[in-house]
Amino acid sequence: MQTVLWFLVAIGLLIAVHEWGHYRMAVACGVPVLRFSIGFGRPLLRWRNRAGTEFVVAALPLGGYVRMLDGREGPVPPEQRHLAFDAQPLRKRAAIVAAGPLANLGLAVLLYAWVAWWGVPQAEPVLGSPAPGSVAEQAGLRAGERVAAVRIEDDDTAQPVRSFDELRWQLTQAALQRRDVTLLLGPAPELATRSVPLPLAQLQARDVDAELVQRIGLVAPWSAPVVGEVLPDGAAAAAGVREGDRVLAVDERPVEDAAQLRAWIRTSVDAQGQPRTQRWRVERAGRTLELDVTPRPERQGDAWVGRVGAMIGAPPALIVVADEPLDALAHGVRRTWEVSALSLQMLARMVVGEASLRNLSGPLTIADYAGKSAALGWVAFVTFLALVSTSLGVLNLLPLPVLDGGHLMYYLWEAVVGRPPSPAWMARLQRAGMVVLAALMSLAIVNDLTRLLG
Repeated sequence: MQTVLWFLVAIGLLIAVHEWGHYRMAVACGVPVLRFSIGFGRPLLRWRNRAGTEFVVAALPLGGYVRMLDGREGPVPPEQRHLAFDAQPLRKRAAIVAAGPLANLGLAVLLYAWVAWWGVPQAEPVLGSPAPGSVAEQAGLRAGERVAAVRIEDDDTAQPVRSFDELRWQLTQAALQRRDVTLLLGPAPELATRSVPLPLAQLQARDVDAELVQRIGLVAPWSAPVVGEVLPDGAAAAAGVREGDRVLAVDERPVEDAAQLRAWIRTSVDAQGQPRTQRWRVERAGRTLELDVTPRPERQGDAWVGRVGAMIGAPPALIVVADEPLDALAHGVRRTWEVSALSLQMLARMVVGEASLRNLSGPLTIADYAGKSAALGWVAFVTFLALVSTSLGVLNLLPLPVLDGGHLMYYLWEAVVGRPPSPAWMARLQRAGMVVLAALMSLAIVNDLTRLLG
């Protein structure tokens, strides 16, 4: 129930901002607005302002619209003909149509800026053990090394890295752009002790998913190999492992961090599901103990993995990442631009077959993430709102009939040839746009169901 509630809050707010952009620009251009509706169907709430605009909150909140005085939609009194939308010069019509998506992008800038100014606790950019066989492992990166800055190919300026989240974001962008990077390791960019090139272009990245993160290899920040909660009926409890034990070595191999220990536990079961007993050397209350731990096999997809029934890893060291107001606003603009560019790149790759159509998400995924982000706190929810608001703005600017971007394409045609498309062509394009949009929505919902049920 809470997932549905937070989804309605999120989608209602973003639709209201989008339609408010159209509404405010129409008012600024002198075009009378007859109705401002959030949702479709039976009105739940309605009221009028002094200008005569009817405001409506309807029963089905998956959309909205602004109905303006327009000779194409009904009769217009002669004395108001000059105020109608279809009587406005091209620049005003284009401004009114573009104002909705731009309002969503503007909201994203403000939300990202607010989070950056408020400050967010994030893991320090200290590396955990690279994933086996990954680019990071092959480059020689080691657990416990601190990344001070990232230099992207064809860019002489090294970008400082303040947190592990920032590091992973920059690496993901570089991989999708098929650009190599160089990591500067040390306490600060000017005090870097060594630089490590990462050939991310060779990944030929197609999708933003867990597999891409695994192939890059920097999956998680450094975490001490300390045992957390131990389940009473698990393999760890049976071996005498206790909460708070620090694992120093497994089979005489020193343990560098929790990620490495988790990997060794997972791979302790062979292809037939037979576990191998491990000799753990642990530190407990200043004493060193030797314990024989036999992970229990568990089927995961087509493979067997080992489990010990205990939480492995202490919380990573955190740092509060916060900006001054102007820097936060600049961060909001930059992040909105980066997310918009990334969205367009992924859409373009899906069109030409270079990226999987599985990347499309629909309302079920949005609802799921709305509930999950709200459960994590207001910072996570606001960040989620900023991401969806950016996506909504970009989507509506696509040159697809029935979307705002499609109308802008009509206006571009009108600006070039001196007349709008004929009504017959407009009708054909609208029907084609509806078919394409319905196909995309169907595919997105199928992807949603696959994620949620798979």
